[in-house]
Amino acid sequence: MFYETHLRDKTLLPHDPFKALIAPRPVGWVSTMNKAGEINLAPYSFFNAFSGAPLLIGFSSDGEKDSATFAEETGEFVWNLATYELREFMNDTSAPLPRGQSEFTHAGLEMAPARLVRPPRVKASPAQMECKVTQVVHLKNKEGGFSNNRLVLGEVIGVWIDDAYIKDGVVQITRMQPIARCGYQDYMVFDSVFQMRRPKGAGNAGAGG
Repeated sequence: MFYETHLRDKTLLPHDPFKALIAPRPVGWVSTMNKAGEINLAPYSFFNAFSGAPLLIGFSSDGEKDSATFAEETGEFVWNLATYELREFMNDTSAPLPRGQSEFTHAGLEMAPARLVRPPRVKASPAQMECKVTQVVHLKNKEGGFSNNRLVLGEVIGVWIDDAYIKDGVVQITRMQPIARCGYQDYMVFDSVFQMRRPKGAGNAGAGG
């Protein structure tokens, strides 16, 4: 099958498979605070790491949602690792609450203070990253026209990891059981890994490419 994206046969593919094919994607469970002290916590489907030096992560917001607006206003956000154990809490924080109403309270999640930024962390999450916003990119289409979507990039300046998940200097990521976003209403749990050695000359493990 081949189709031009604007000519997709909706009788064959009634739901756009784009997100199902670009999968799995880590969940961008992002906490932010605005200048007035209002707190927001929301999961983002479009989230990932973008650089190892500097350490950059980012999330893309469809429109002027609170997470992007608050992060742009104060220049800070925290990413919280969403796990299988926390899946229902994460899902509850996607509810469209009125501005100013805390998703932490709505989902029954306890906050924990960050060390270097103002937004709080999800206390129950086994890992968090404190970030300073470096760029807010207003995304364009191929004609150069601006969409209403914004990519918020932040440099990681602090990392929290539950010591219970560190063994011999290595994070036991499978024990944390992170969840990932797939397409449609689908998620997956990350509970196994395999290793492959890079070809000679391909650079260090973990390098881009």
